[in-house]
Amino acid sequence: MAADNLGCGGDTITAIFGSFQKDLELEQEKREDIRVVVKELDQTVRQMITTLQSIHKPGGLSKVTELVEQTRAILKQTIPDLYSKLAETVSKAEFYRYHDHWKFCTQKLTFVVTFIEFLSTGKLLLWHEAADSLSLTTDRSSDKLYYDLEDYLHGLVSLSNELSRLAVNSVTAADYAKPLQIAAFMNDLDSGFRLLNLKNDSLRKRFDSMKYDMKKVEEVVYDISIRGLTAAPQESESSKAKDESSSV
Repeated sequence: MAADNLGCGGDTITAIFGSFQKDLELEQEKREDIRVVVKELDQTVRQMITTLQSIHKPGGLSKVTELVEQTRAILKQTIPDLYSKLAETVSKAEFYRYHDHWKFCTQKLTFVVTFIEFLSTGKLLLWHEAADSLSLTTDRSSDKLYYDLEDYLHGLVSLSNELSRLAVNSVTAADYAKPLQIAAFMNDLDSGFRLLNLKNDSLRKRFDSMKYDMKKVEEVVYDISIRGLTAAPQESESSKAKDESSSV
């Protein structure tokens, strides 16, 4: 009788809601599978960030190459397999349904690979290059797990935060050229972000924090400039050239 009142035809309420329960259980199983992978992903990300941030310890800047290689080794050994498991669990059509589970890990990993690139080459790792480093894809038709652009941009904001810290610690370590390099890099990064029409969301708010990073780096550059520390290497090279000229 109740089934007829609901317009369910010959189906009973028990049968209808029984099928709903099966769907809910399958959904819960999938989310649990995702959570297991993401938990391992998060632990690995924390390990890599901890390794990289050792550069801020006394003597850390002299070990940049070693720390970068250690972090790359961890990344290559674990990250591709973990993202592959997520790609097997989540179909392309379901990506944004479950993306919230791992997006923060991906943003942190973006920071890791872009920071590695800066420490190694002083350059910006592009979106598709970061995707390759993480075994992700920017191609929505690929079988690999998709790499959302906003995750990449969030990672770049985190990179800005870290570089402002590195600028200060570089001066402490008597590396006066590094803050100048960081200032030029962050100016370019800031200019790039300003070309984007960001809405009033989390990315916009995080981008606004970059101006404080810029201010901190500019203050560092100003301090070493008025103390003549930035000119010291140039004077040294000039003196060397004069000595070489005199010897000839």
